[in-house]
Formats: sequence, structure tokens, C-alpha cells
Amino acid sequence: QVQLVESGGGLVQTGGSLSLSCAASGSTFSSYTVAWFRQAPGREREFVSAISWSGSKTYSTDSVKGRFTISRDNASKTVYLQMPSLKPEDTAVYYCAADIGPYLRVGISDYHYWGQGTQVTVSS
Repeated sequence: QVQLVESGGGLVQTGGSLSLSCAASGSTFSSYTVAWFRQAPGREREFVSAISWSGSKTYSTDSVKGRFTISRDNASKTVYLQMPSLKPEDTAVYYCAADIGPYLRVGISDYHYWGQGTQVTVSS
């Protein structure tokens, strides 16, 4: 099993930047694919970005592709989401999710382990 704790959210203006962290506990973290999801008020939770267990493969949804960067440090059991050039439509609670295995997945049901979320608010 793995426990996940997100941090780094906050309030920024349009065009600002935030860097989210997902700290994991558990001895086999390097065997897990990790993803970020987000949920805006009144909307369903949606996939943002995922990274393979080794960090060699990543995949992001079109709305953040080329703008957000996902990375991981298995030694410190942390996954990061760097978010520059933020827009009001990026406002949401951001969740870290993990599941064992090497494949990148985008479905909510593909991940068994979830953090509590961190709020990101982008003001216009």
C-alpha cells in the first residue's frame, strides 16, 4: 500500500505559477504509476497528467500539455506537478493518485490510492 499527501496549492493570479508535490509513504513507491487529477466546483474529477514508475514516460491531457510538467523523484518518494502560466480554468482541487504497474492510465477507476487533495485557485 501507499499513502499520498499533496501540498503546494494556493491562490495565484492569472499567469502565475505553482508547484504541487505528492509525498508518498510505502516501500514500493518506485513500482507505482502516479497521476494528477483535478476537480473544479460542480464538475467531475478529470485526469491531468501521469508518470510511469521509472519516470521515463509521461502523458498529459491536451488542456495542460506543453504547459504543466510532471516529474518524480523515487529516492524521496515524491511526484511533482509544475504549473506555470496558470489560467482561471485551472482552478480546482488537485489530487494525486497511484497504482502499481508500469502503464500510464487516465481513468479514475484505474487508481486505487488517492490523496486528500490541495486547492489551486487562479484569480483573473
